[in-house]
Amino acid sequence: MQLLIIRHGDPDYSIDSLTKKGWREAELLADRLSKLDIKAFYVSPLGRAKDTASLTLKKMKREAVELPWMQEFFRADIARPDVKERTIAWDWLPQDWTVENKYYDKERWLDTPIMQNSTIEKEYQWVVHGLDQLLAEHGYVREGNCYRVEKANADRIVLICHFGVECVMLSHLLGISPMVLWHGFCAAPTSVTTINTEERRKGIASFRVSSFGDISHLYVADEPPAFHARFCEFYGKEGERAD
Repeated sequence: MQLLIIRHGDPDYSIDSLTKKGWREAELLADRLSKLDIKAFYVSPLGRAKDTASLTLKKMKREAVELPWMQEFFRADIARPDVKERTIAWDWLPQDWTVENKYYDKERWLDTPIMQNSTIEKEYQWVVHGLDQLLAEHGYVREGNCYRVEKANADRIVLICHFGVECVMLSHLLGISPMVLWHGFCAAPTSVTTINTEERRKGIASFRVSSFGDISHLYVADEPPAFHARFCEFYGKEGERAD
């Protein structure tokens, strides 16, 4: 089985849709995906994800199942130590979160006062439960840290969503703290992350990433990647955000 987790195109957050560039990225993504044999499409309920998916679905004459748990991971806010307002749980300054070793631990990252003073555990469990339910529908049932294979297959399914929730899904599949993924990886708009099952012993499967954040469909069309999800390469660099 293969999962393709795709981030939406360059966003216009003010209207929950895409910028002109984002629509161009979605068009190039559609050209790429339309060449593949895809079993099923799943999409976040947010506009920017649905708009990104729309060009592929139209080109392939397909429909997508909308899954509420695939919306961006922003419902659980935290009291970030450097600002007064509560903010999303996955955007901290490195000098603040890296001093706490628990954040690197897949078992203990929730066991801090900041995380306990939020609904993040509830939201995290909502996402991973939804993901496991989806995988079970496709023949792979979670048991411990692996999956029992009830129906081995080479199906390819596509999930079009958001960077924050993509990292939550990967943290669950790979056994990694999401803090490491949120802050150590960057998935550009319309990037494609590919995860495959490996069944080395009959009936027992695990998931393995073969590529993360691939944007080759942009490069072949000489379309530069959008900057969203990244921060400035060096402080004060013109046109790049620090916060």
